[in-house]
Amino acid sequence: MNASFFSSLGSFGMPAFWLIAMVVLLIVEGLAPGLVSIWFALGALAALISALLGAPVWLQIVWFLLVSIVTLALTRPLARKYVNGRIVATNADMLVGRECVVTERIDNVLGTGAVTVGGKIWTARMADPEGKAETGERMEVLRIEGVKLIVKPRANGI
Repeated sequence: MNASFFSSLGSFGMPAFWLIAMVVLLIVEGLAPGLVSIWFALGALAALISALLGAPVWLQIVWFLLVSIVTLALTRPLARKYVNGRIVATNADMLVGRECVVTERIDNVLGTGAVTVGGKIWTARMADPEGKAETGERMEVLRIEGVKLIVKPRANGI
């Protein structure tokens, strides 16, 4: 955008431009997961205020950039720490890779099966979609899906 574009907007053009920019940035913020454009919406608000006070276009752009960069630099680390996707580790995560013993026949087709690991009994399914395991077989925990352990036969010698 060049200077002629901004001057062609007239006296209400720049405030309208910054208002539209702010609204678009707020819509993007509302649609996107996490915080992505709120800082630039605040920059557009600062530029809108400067435009309403009669500041030249170059100063409006400076205000936009300055407020956007400062708010981004000051709040982004906090936003990343407290807002975006907290992952809470649980003791259950320690089961992955451990050996377990089938206590109830595992049949993925019938949706049955249980294993014991770490002194607790868990509902279990085989990693192989059509897998089956008999009571007493030793398995290895691959992952946890909800409240079910996904297991596979334990490799020999492990």
